[in-house]
Amino acid sequence: MFKNYFTIALRNIKRHRSHSVINIAGLAIALAATIVIFLVLQHEYSYDTYHKNADRIYQVIKKDVSPTETGFQVGVPFPATRALRQDFPQVTFGELYKSFGSQLTVMKDPNTISSRRFIEESGVFFADPEIFSIFDVKWMAGSAAVLKEPGKLVLAKSIAEKYFGTWQSAMDGYLKIDNNILVQVAGIIEDVPSNSDFPFAVIPSYKTFESNQQYFNYGEQINDWGLSTSDHQVYALLPENMKAASIDANLETFSRKYYRMESATKTSHFLQPLKNIHFDTRLENNGDHISNKTSLNTLALIGVLIVLMACINFINLSTALAAKRGKEVGIRKVMGSSKTQLRTQVLFETGLIVLFAGMTAVLLAWLALPYLRYIADIQQQLTLINTGSILFLVITLVVTTILAGFYPSLILSSFQPVEAIKNKINNTRVGGLSLRRVLVVLQFAFSQLLIIATIIAVGQMNFIRTADIGFDKEAVLLLQGNNDSTSLARQAAFKSDLLKLPAVKSVSFTMDPPSSLNSWTTNFAFNNNTEDLPFSLYLKTGDEHYAGTFGMNLLAGRFYTTADSARKVVINETLMQKVGIKEPSEAIGKTIRIGAGKFREIVGVVRDFKNNSLRDGIQPTAIISYPAFYSLTAIKLKSNNLGKSGEAIQQVWDKHYPEYAAETRFLDESINEFYQQEERLSRLYKVYATLAIIISCLGLYGLVSFMAVQKNKEVGIRKVLGASVGSIVYLFSKEFTVLILIAFALAAPAGWYLMNNWLQNFTYRIDIGAWVFILAVLASVIIAWLTVGYKAISAATANPVKSLKSE
Repeated sequence: MFKNYFTIALRNIKRHRSHSVINIAGLAIALAATIVIFLVLQHEYSYDTYHKNADRIYQVIKKDVSPTETGFQVGVPFPATRALRQDFPQVTFGELYKSFGSQLTVMKDPNTISSRRFIEESGVFFADPEIFSIFDVKWMAGSAAVLKEPGKLVLAKSIAEKYFGTWQSAMDGYLKIDNNILVQVAGIIEDVPSNSDFPFAVIPSYKTFESNQQYFNYGEQINDWGLSTSDHQVYALLPENMKAASIDANLETFSRKYYRMESATKTSHFLQPLKNIHFDTRLENNGDHISNKTSLNTLALIGVLIVLMACINFINLSTALAAKRGKEVGIRKVMGSSKTQLRTQVLFETGLIVLFAGMTAVLLAWLALPYLRYIADIQQQLTLINTGSILFLVITLVVTTILAGFYPSLILSSFQPVEAIKNKINNTRVGGLSLRRVLVVLQFAFSQLLIIATIIAVGQMNFIRTADIGFDKEAVLLLQGNNDSTSLARQAAFKSDLLKLPAVKSVSFTMDPPSSLNSWTTNFAFNNNTEDLPFSLYLKTGDEHYAGTFGMNLLAGRFYTTADSARKVVINETLMQKVGIKEPSEAIGKTIRIGAGKFREIVGVVRDFKNNSLRDGIQPTAIISYPAFYSLTAIKLKSNNLGKSGEAIQQVWDKHYPEYAAETRFLDESINEFYQQEERLSRLYKVYATLAIIISCLGLYGLVSFMAVQKNKEVGIRKVLGASVGSIVYLFSKEFTVLILIAFALAAPAGWYLMNNWLQNFTYRIDIGAWVFILAVLASVIIAWLTVGYKAISAATANPVKSLKSE
């Protein structure tokens, strides 16, 4: 019997080639898009699930609550680890310190430095042995015990091969970190899976960090409970059957024991489950990248909608074809076929078409995967064929077959044999137009929803690119260096030679530019008062040329000079307003105490500038001189021939820092990196809006095909009575135009609601104007007209005599 179903199904697919091709194309596009979405979701939700104790691993998070705000940080004070181990002996704690952009120099022996230098963008992880009692790694040589000693280092296999040729020859080799810290390779681990927020590749011992804390400019501050940096993180492995809630309750007591409770800001800690780390958007500098669960859920919803749209296409085309299959069904019934057999035959045909579409979809998905990095924050190649994807594809094909084939099977099996043989199947017997109208309305509602989302996302990204951020980001080259004593001693000569270059307008040494993801905050007091203010002060450090190099605007006073930089400070408008001063000139001469330091005189007020991304508001900020942290050189260039300027700057760099590899980037590129996720989301909307439009147009073609069949006699009579081609095209056009307008009425409020919620992630955002919705509906109408034009004109130009004879 199944052989018979298969043979007949193939015959019907061949007989109605055009309908079959459209069905297969629509389903293949939808299924391919859905497979890609599944692979993205599978990857994102698999982060760090490979650890055998993943459900018992937690990150210690710092929470700061002030009268005006609540902040969360991944960084904890340096002495916290020792105190946690003392107060919670039943819990395994591990700590690490991250250093990004470090240079590693390969050495044959402790005294011979080679020219092989590498910049490790993924980070150097100074870790204690307990880290690998918490996280699982596979040891190829050595063990976690080697990290008990200072001067020891563990490398991932691929990094060891990159540095030393083979991982075996890397053992007992030497590396120098930033030309200052000598370490010996004492262990090799297999590469960490790509779906991990902990890309352990270069792992010196934490003892190495502690023995070189002066190099990292912490000094005695490393024992200060008031100092924390996101680079220092602590993780915990709970014993079996212990609940995190019980530890969290005790952490409240822990916080009161070690932190100053008289401070206006109350600090505490809590445990963050490992499975949540990848999705917690409150935290910066945490893991490989942060994924927004709302965005992932939206992506899953888009996948479901795309498949539903393709199923709607299939239903429309199948029911449009049903009238042509009336005689076939009638003869089958006369020959004894039951309704169940007819339904099974239709479902079998549907399943075969879905299977062909599925095979095509796998090919399309395979072709699309290399381009996935442009629309998702996934840089590695995903595996198309795996257990999860195969199971997903099988389930999707079965569900799609049922959704697409169930209704057409009911329609065909309900034909009366006499009416079917005499070709008297009418609109009513084929289900009428009502259901198809509803389905096409839903299709276009989905596609218009995506069009609206695309227009708003693109508009917001354009706004971000052109927004006034309070300083000049153009033609500023950032040159990352080091802040060790040797590097700092060469800065004056380096700057002098840079300023001799004709392309260089100004040079400033700093820790970071005005807009960056770095957040250095501290307590502070204002105007000689001993009591701290109830909010945090954000710090930017730079020399006397900081404002000029970045094009910042002074509203009052001046910028500090070389002579008085240690005693003066410049503040922004927001800080001025938060301390109760209305006019910038009134702030000049007031004082600020930063942390536990001495009071500094305010000598200038600068116009507000964006500290971080446009997602965040402008923070109360002070700009101070702090030469010990000047690891970044900002070079303002004349805008002509930037490439040639870079070559000249490289030569100056090599002259003064021959032992360091130059790491450069332009400031505007650095700022654009803030919005990578939003940029990719915008591209994703464009791609899926295009797919939705294509699938909707296929569905519309199916509806017009149905109408052309059902209105065959009507069109013939109209032409005989003198109707023009234009009037007949209008007959078809008015139908779908009304449907599109109804779809718009459904899509517009849904689109506004969803995208307005998305825009709330930005403190600075566009307004959703009426033009967005007008553009969306016009685009839908024009695209639909173009789609229906061919079929409508074909029907309008057909010979009326032939049309009437066929009736």
